[in-house]
Amino acid sequence: MDKKRRDFLKIAGLSAIAGVAAPTALNTLFKGEVIASDHGGGHGAEPQGQGHAKIEVPTGKRFGMVIDVNKFHRYEGLAEKCTNACHSIHNVPKFTDPKVELKWIWKEPYEHAFTEHSHYKKNDELHNMPFMVMCNHCDAAPCVRVCPTQATFKNKDGMVLMDFHRCIGCRFCMAACPYGSRSFNWSDPRGKDKDGKPLIAKENTKFPTRTRGVVEKCNFCAERIAVGQEPACVEACGATKAMIFGDLNDAHSEISQVLKKQYTIQRKPALGTKPSVFYII
Repeated sequence: MDKKRRDFLKIAGLSAIAGVAAPTALNTLFKGEVIASDHGGGHGAEPQGQGHAKIEVPTGKRFGMVIDVNKFHRYEGLAEKCTNACHSIHNVPKFTDPKVELKWIWKEPYEHAFTEHSHYKKNDELHNMPFMVMCNHCDAAPCVRVCPTQATFKNKDGMVLMDFHRCIGCRFCMAACPYGSRSFNWSDPRGKDKDGKPLIAKENTKFPTRTRGVVEKCNFCAERIAVGQEPACVEACGATKAMIFGDLNDAHSEISQVLKKQYTIQRKPALGTKPSVFYII
């Protein structure tokens, strides 16, 4: 963690104790360098493919996803295929220690994914199904509101993204996320494992690698959407249609039609975050 990050954490801690507003301390520390993201300011090198966090005029779109849990149960190995596709494209390092593991998309059992739903007398099949979880790209995202540097922001299509160069490692976003959808780089993701092998087996040079002390998460494959491609996990599902991605605000889109016809549930909807990921069970 560099000097500015350490200084920020010191000031943030002192501000909390003294009751001083954190934004005042941050402006003093960075002199507007990081805070003024809507003017294109920032520290470090220009992000590759992500762009600076800035206020963009909404397009009226809101991208979301429907996940058919039954199909993941039916097609063995499909969950792993989706995870591998996502993690390889986005240079997610493979740490063997679960305490420092990084995950953008992964599977959880029903009782872990839906803690607010009743688990009493549920059938065994439901508990054995793999529930794919990721960032919910909430319409009212708490992580966006608490980020002091706007490293976490919503783009013009409503997706919650990250500018890795702005992240100072304060982990406020991790504390604010009610879904546990964010991972922190405790170790250098560009390093090697104990056997001397790179943690990123094959680097995708079209997407930025991260550094130690940075938070990361699913970005709905915004870089692929921008060029007319599907998210990697959706593409990996292929003809199974286990995942459907599209514009929730378009009444004629495939995802909107599926939501009209199918009963779906969301994770912790009562919190008012308005998640953009729906599950068919």
